[in-house]
Amino acid sequence: MPELPEVETTVRGLARFLDGERLESVILNRPDMRFPFPTGFVQALSGARVTGLSRRAKYGLVHTDRESTMVFHLGMSGRWRIDPETPDRHDHLILATAGHSFALCDPRRFGFVDLVPTLALKAWPAFAAMGPEPLGPDLTPRHLKAALAGRKAAIKLMLLDQRVVAGLGNIYVCEALWRAGIDPRKAAGRVSLAALERLVPAIRGVLDEAIEAGGSTLRDYARPDGQLGYFSKRFDVYDREGETCRRADEGTISRLVQGGRSTWFCPRCQR
Repeated sequence: MPELPEVETTVRGLARFLDGERLESVILNRPDMRFPFPTGFVQALSGARVTGLSRRAKYGLVHTDRESTMVFHLGMSGRWRIDPETPDRHDHLILATAGHSFALCDPRRFGFVDLVPTLALKAWPAFAAMGPEPLGPDLTPRHLKAALAGRKAAIKLMLLDQRVVAGLGNIYVCEALWRAGIDPRKAAGRVSLAALERLVPAIRGVLDEAIEAGGSTLRDYARPDGQLGYFSKRFDVYDREGETCRRADEGTISRLVQGGRSTWFCPRCQR
């Protein structure tokens, strides 16, 4: 599944060609993806000018001059293709400007698109209960300390809770916890403020590096320009079970299952 760095990479790639442009045509090749396209979607966007692109958690946002914002989620395998050379039967939505075309391709159709009044974005159900952005100023050690107070669930699981931090996924939580030297099994409420002061910059660092590398290529993810992301070449713990820890002498990466998801960590250096 594309995670935050992949979505950020996608938004930046689209912005290079789409920001400030007028949508000359909007084509739906089917009535739905995971959910039906909004009623009146084509009419609402046809002729609109894109005024900016942004991201919230794992959602991409395309803002328009009609006081509405197209929200997209890439699901498990979705990606945008810019100026595709050949059509793909999984191109479900096609936007076209005077100079470029943008196809939302999603073979599994787990992604979806919505159209939301721009002024009501914060109240949109998926956003209303979300915690702070991990790359924004509101994610602080003290925010985490307050949000995790008294929680007996493992710190790994709590960081995946979108109400605590918006947009963190399995890959980058594993990597950040390793960088911060925190055992993913530890009860979240027992993680010290000092450890959280290591964790916040670790989260930001791993996300920034992944964005710079174009994300992580897992299964069918690729950037809008068709290029692959290369952060997977830098994983310190993710998917490295049985390999030597890059920090701890005699440490070996272990794998366990938490909340139905795999966790990779070093039992020797993560306490």
